[in-house]
Order: sequence, then structure tokens, then C-alpha cells
Amino acid sequence: MEPVLTVRGARKTFEAELAPVRALRGVDLELADGEFVAIMGPSGCGKSTLLNLVGRLDRPTAGEIVVDGVRVDRLGEAEAARFRRSRVGFVFQFFHLLDELSVRDNVVVAAVLGGRSRGEAARAADEMLGQLGLDAHRKAFPATLSGGERQRVAIARAVVNGPAVLLADEPTGALDRHNGEVALSLLEDLNRRGQTILIVTHDEVLARRSAHRIVRLTDGRIAGDDATALVA
Repeated sequence: MEPVLTVRGARKTFEAELAPVRALRGVDLELADGEFVAIMGPSGCGKSTLLNLVGRLDRPTAGEIVVDGVRVDRLGEAEAARFRRSRVGFVFQFFHLLDELSVRDNVVVAAVLGGRSRGEAARAADEMLGQLGLDAHRKAFPATLSGGERQRVAIARAVVNGPAVLLADEPTGALDRHNGEVALSLLEDLNRRGQTILIVTHDEVLARRSAHRIVRLTDGRIAGDDATALVA
């Protein structure tokens, strides 16, 4: 079976005033269908850069990135936007919800952008909100919710289109311990249902509790790729 995600020789260099910044220096990575992989490493090691390349929010300077059989590094901007909407889900540290829309409509909009009709999108949003325990908040607006509730809405929005890969960048970083546990439990449950997840985190406990593998980056290179006790 082909991997859901393949990264081959990914390099990313950013031009800077004094000297180029080499954020990634030849990264190779594969994720199988249904894996939960955590990327860890010190600040500035290239974790978020790698996630942005996988999600085609940016392009590599060199190398190949294949997601769900598509060479995303070759996509133009319009093609990349369509691909992101339907095949990649994003969960960020600070939620990025649309404050002027209700919880339900935040998820509906994502489903519509993913290519569904308004009716199909509404049904998919209701189903996902129900699965994530958010039925009671469907008509609420993000500003009235707790941080944990907002992150649950963000997760619902990210997975409503059944993405090939869910990308999560420090998804518990802005939450207290209790709400972080709730968000993490939701990600674990989604993974048990078959969702492939690639997460960036500084939290060693989180990574060891949830991930099948921990990939460690140092200075833009993979310094380790180890199975956790979860699958030992």
C-alpha cells in the first residue's frame, strides 16, 4: 500500500537580509494510512515549516512532497487551494475560527469550500458536531466559547471533508491542562477511526501518549524517528 504522505529530500531556504536561512536541509518522511506521528524539536528547527510544506501553504526549495497520491509541490496556487480544502485538514494553536459565524456555519463553510452543496455541507457539519459533542453549541458564536470548545470546533472544521491527512500545529498550546486533554482525546478518537494525523508539539507527554512515532528535528534535519510505547 502506498503511503498517505511521502516527503523526499525536502529543503526550504528563506532569503534573509544577512544570509539565507536553511529551515529544512533534506528531510525524508513517510506516513502510512492511519498513523499518528508527532514532530518534535527545539524552536526554529523546522517543524512548522515542514507542516506548511505538507499542507502546501508553502513550496519546498527542493525535493518532493506527495499527499494522497498528488505531488503537492507541483501544484499552482489555485490547484493548491482546492487540494487543501478537500484533502488536508488544519488545526492551529489559536483556532482561526470566523468570529462572525456560528459554530455550525464555521463548519458548513469548510464543507462548502471542500466542494459540497449547501445541503450536503449542512448535513456533514451536523454529523461532525454531533460526533465531537458540540450539538449544544451549534448556534453559539466563537467568542462565547471556552478555549477548549473553540479548539473542538476547529477540529470539527478540519475533518468535516474527510481529509487524507490532518495537520495539527501545537493544537493544545493555547489551552489549559484540562482543555488540552479534551482536545487530545478527540484527536486520539479520530485516529482510532482511521484518520491519519501529523502533529507538531513541544509536549513530550502528549507525543508519547498519543503518537505511534516521534520524529525529532534538529537544525532542519531528522535526528530521530522512533516508535513510541503505544505500539511497542
